[in-house]
Amino acid sequence: MYLSYTRLLAACTVLVFSMSFAQATFAADILIGDAKSQPESLTMAPGGVLIVGSASSPFVYKVRPGSSTAEKFIDVSSEPAGTFFFGMLADASSNTLWTCQLTPVPNTTPAQRHTALRSFDLTTGAPKIRWNLPGDNNVCNDFTIGPDKALYITDTIPGRIFRLPAGASTAELYLKDRTLFGVDGITFLNGTLYVNNVFFNKLYRIPVDAAGKPGTPVDIWMDQPVKGPDGMRAANGKLIVAENGSGKISALTVNGDKASVTVIKDGLNTPTGVEPVGDTIWIAERGAGKALSVPMPK
Repeated sequence: MYLSYTRLLAACTVLVFSMSFAQATFAADILIGDAKSQPESLTMAPGGVLIVGSASSPFVYKVRPGSSTAEKFIDVSSEPAGTFFFGMLADASSNTLWTCQLTPVPNTTPAQRHTALRSFDLTTGAPKIRWNLPGDNNVCNDFTIGPDKALYITDTIPGRIFRLPAGASTAELYLKDRTLFGVDGITFLNGTLYVNNVFFNKLYRIPVDAAGKPGTPVDIWMDQPVKGPDGMRAANGKLIVAENGSGKISALTVNGDKASVTVIKDGLNTPTGVEPVGDTIWIAERGAGKALSVPMPK
């Protein structure tokens, strides 16, 4: 996920909180780490494990069902100073946790960072794939799994989408376009790929021709402003979006090249990630240092 260009310098952590699926259907409010933590992205893993990004240290933690004690699950403190994580996605079919790992480049003005797509075993935390995004400055941000089982990855700066075929260890450039500078959330809805732009408050549909080649992103007109669209997932035929600039979680109903916006939750302090699970939407509230849940609208 992505808040702003300058705030990318904040160090992040990945914390894992666990509860049963039945418990997840009730509203909850979980403080992540400490008062300075900044949850960034979250995903639900098998067994009800909620994975949440924050800004304290370069670890992944796990809280077992019924426990209130966080166990260290993944430790990347051996990476260069300031390393942190953005997007996270649990893929139950391959027992994989996908992550975006970012490391600031020392003594660069303006600040730059090197980022890598990383995956870990959801059971043991053992590392699997590491693929460094090309270029001297990039921002691996978020991802989604497509109908073709490939992983689609957003690169906020300079503005690209990569595709990692199922079973591959190296991603390929899928699409680069000027409208993608600031690309953040990404998801498939009814087989169609959608992305948002956190810099310019936009939503785009990615058209694909008969040969499977993507074309110029199509601007989706929204019937009310969406400010700072960040994490985005699909559920119940809608796009669920975290608006980090307005403190809202919204549902977007897409009809062709238009979308109607319905606010699900407002008054949040910089929400950056969403994860629909059954009849619940989990939210990473970065500014408040916590994860919380709200009921899925009918």
